[in-house]
Amino acid sequence: MTARLLSDIEYNYKTIRENIFNSAIKAGRNPDEITFLAATKTVEPEYINYAISLGLDHIGENRVQELLSKYDSYNLDKTKLHMIGHLQSNKVRQIVGKVDMIESVDSIKLATEISNQSVKHNVETDILVEVNIGGEESKSGIAPEKLEELLYEIAQLKAINVKGLMTIPPICDNKQKICRYFENMRKLFLDISDKKIDNISMNVLSMGMSDDYCEAIAEGATMVRIGSALFGARNYNI
Repeated sequence: MTARLLSDIEYNYKTIRENIFNSAIKAGRNPDEITFLAATKTVEPEYINYAISLGLDHIGENRVQELLSKYDSYNLDKTKLHMIGHLQSNKVRQIVGKVDMIESVDSIKLATEISNQSVKHNVETDILVEVNIGGEESKSGIAPEKLEELLYEIAQLKAINVKGLMTIPPICDNKQKICRYFENMRKLFLDISDKKIDNISMNVLSMGMSDDYCEAIAEGATMVRIGSALFGARNYNI
């Protein structure tokens, strides 16, 4: 570990915490309602654990293989581990029982496999349903108009707990556009909450990343997923 990078991580961590606090206050919200999750794709465990030592208590990995390769090195006594990337059904068995939440569930096939593996391992798995709020063909996530149907199907499954929704909106060239996607996501979140579907809770709205987490908080995010703003630019080809 280099002293310079550790210093940068500490500075960035404090800055993000301050931004979260200020954004929540500006929006008339309680800052304690916002969960700061660090996206740790390509970040070495020693730097992740250093951030945990600063107070970070949620981390998220995008790839199953990377999560498994780093799993024994995480300081999980002080943090919760999330799977935040696209998950294939045939890899579910590798992470059930290891992660605290799977944020990227977008089909009944995937949810059923999580349920089956959770029953097999005698655990309950918390999930978020991923919504493709921008309707992009290149992105995973359930279409907004099909969300309610999917939730009713998932509600019938054993050992799986829907805790809320997650989204990755389209890349936008201005803040007004991104805020509209966040606003639409919040409306969907509240609409589902009002339906009070059995076995479905809407406690978590995960949206907003390094470039737009302040806007996401203003629009109702309860969890923001921040990577490069904390750890710096990384080689995503690794």
